[in-house]
Amino acid sequence: MNLSKKCKIGIVLFCLFVAVCAGICVTSVVQTSSAPKNGQVIVIDCGHGGRDGGSVGVGGTIESDINLRYGKALADKLSASGFRVVMTRKDENGLYDVNAKNKKLSDMQKRMEIIKQANPALVVSIHMNSFPLKTASGANCYFRKGDKQGEQCANLIQHTLNAYCGAPNKDARVGDYYILNCSYYTSVLVECGFLSNPEEEKLLNSPEYQQKVVYSIYAGIMLYC
Repeated sequence: MNLSKKCKIGIVLFCLFVAVCAGICVTSVVQTSSAPKNGQVIVIDCGHGGRDGGSVGVGGTIESDINLRYGKALADKLSASGFRVVMTRKDENGLYDVNAKNKKLSDMQKRMEIIKQANPALVVSIHMNSFPLKTASGANCYFRKGDKQGEQCANLIQHTLNAYCGAPNKDARVGDYYILNCSYYTSVLVECGFLSNPEEEKLLNSPEYQQKVVYSIYAGIMLYC
């Protein structure tokens, strides 16, 4: 990473901190430091859907539903900044063939087809986490092993999540997920928080916290692109 990139990250992270303290909308902070993207394609993948609800929170939150809310909000932000956004799903339905014997495989293969047809600059997959230990918390960002661009983007997103959402101070991690491995396009997967943590499940369902998480992901993408 060159010096100018490091300086840019430091400036934006400082601005995010100031924004939190002053109640300033982080969108304006990021947009003022980034030019319009002129139709560059980003795929937003909202995990799960249809008969595959994903994790279920201790309070009953269904992961596929909240993934869609976060994904749509992120897509709106990116579209407003000049990106052309392709969503793997836009509603509560899954992408599998109803006649497929293995509907999970059918669903994931359809996501792969959408990604390849889009020829994107970046793929961002949105998920919520779960763990037997109910105290586990915080957002985590993952990238494909060997994907240097994905690693850079994932770390930028992770660091904005750390700064703006109070996520534990950590770096992005390698993740062995189908959506990261199904193509050679730069891809990241964001686990926005733990539905298995009662306090964090409530936070994730609040509009204010959703806005913080979405803005953090958006800020990281803007720094990368």
